[in-house]
Amino acid sequence: MSNGVVAPAQIAEPLPEDVVHEKVSGTDSNTDSESENEQEQEEHESDADPDKNEVPSSHSGKLENAKGEGLQKLPQEETKRIPTQPRTDGDLHIHHIIECSCEVMTCQFNPEGTLLAVGMNDGTIKLYNPENGEFLKTIRDSSCIFASMPVTSIRFCRSAQSHSLLLATYASGHVRCWYVWGGECVWGVKEVAEEGEGEGTGTGRRQTLCLSVSCSNEQAATGGSDATVHLYDLATHQTLQVFKASSTRTLMDGHRLRVFALAFHPEREREFISGGWDNTVQFWDTRLPHAVRMLSGPHICGDALQIDPVTHQILSGSWRKDRTLEIWEYGSAEKVSQVLPDPYGSSKIYSCHWLGRDHILAAGSQLNMLRVINRHTLMTESRYMGLSSAVFSSSVCPAGKWAGLIAATSGNRVCLLHRGGQGVKKNMQSD
Repeated sequence: MSNGVVAPAQIAEPLPEDVVHEKVSGTDSNTDSESENEQEQEEHESDADPDKNEVPSSHSGKLENAKGEGLQKLPQEETKRIPTQPRTDGDLHIHHIIECSCEVMTCQFNPEGTLLAVGMNDGTIKLYNPENGEFLKTIRDSSCIFASMPVTSIRFCRSAQSHSLLLATYASGHVRCWYVWGGECVWGVKEVAEEGEGEGTGTGRRQTLCLSVSCSNEQAATGGSDATVHLYDLATHQTLQVFKASSTRTLMDGHRLRVFALAFHPEREREFISGGWDNTVQFWDTRLPHAVRMLSGPHICGDALQIDPVTHQILSGSWRKDRTLEIWEYGSAEKVSQVLPDPYGSSKIYSCHWLGRDHILAAGSQLNMLRVINRHTLMTESRYMGLSSAVFSSSVCPAGKWAGLIAATSGNRVCLLHRGGQGVKKNMQSD
């Protein structure tokens, strides 16, 4: 199969589900050994880890198959050793460390750069001041407390009346829209699996795993465990469309497995892309029920699919040993380049972002590292490493005094990182 195709690709038979690993929420262990099936693993495109690791989180069973994996030993040919304590190198520096009450699953800066929202494993969302890491507010209601299911993604947006809103998805299948400052839930919906679609067929259960808001703030799309994408009108709170693959199993015009990432086009209201476990990135038009074209390759397991707002190139991050970071042309779906391996070894990517015009941000597991990569040389310039847990999510502050500030979540910590001249004294903040 070529790197990119202009129309939905035809395949001889459906993608086998046994190439996809089972994943659970939890903290990576540095003592896990290689699987006895290592040779068989490397034959699979998804490079999945079959080992079952110990999961200390009390909510790991509720987010079964959503995130996490067993940590593998590093290759013997590595030229550098990973530090055993958290530290940075290059021009990356620790700005603040926020200690949270439980495992952190996702984070997001608001468009003005004045707030950092953090989604927890217990269903709680907390707001912090990016400048000093100060805790500001908790967002949850009785339903969140009762369900106690992990927050899987969060996005800021604005209502027609210019009210600041926060959209959130949960592993329970809920989508909720909150007033940021009032803390009230404006509206919510419980998504259910499409009949005969994805995992858990026939049960109606759907884990909602990702979220994206259109450039006009008028629509939002969510992806989940049933391989479908739901589109909402943010003014009427109504479902506009449910996107999925057609019934022809030899035509890849939609996803066959979990959807972990969504990204609306930065300028075209009706276009968005999605990626997940089936090793494809699908291109969608909101006026059509099935994908209009696709590219094959990326094995996406987190918020690792981004469109550059200037060049419109696509950045994809894959949870596997090789070809973890790739750049694609949006128009042709052709692969442009791939990022070189880090001297410390391979990182399986959960999260990646464009970082200005000249850099890429990538983070994940195995090495439990965040990297800042030069977009032109495709080589690592700085790192945040030595972490005991995988980096599940990251976010880049888009504007304001701390534009370019990086947030990275690992275990029950959120680390705020600055580059070069942004530096201030390191601080520790607890909620």
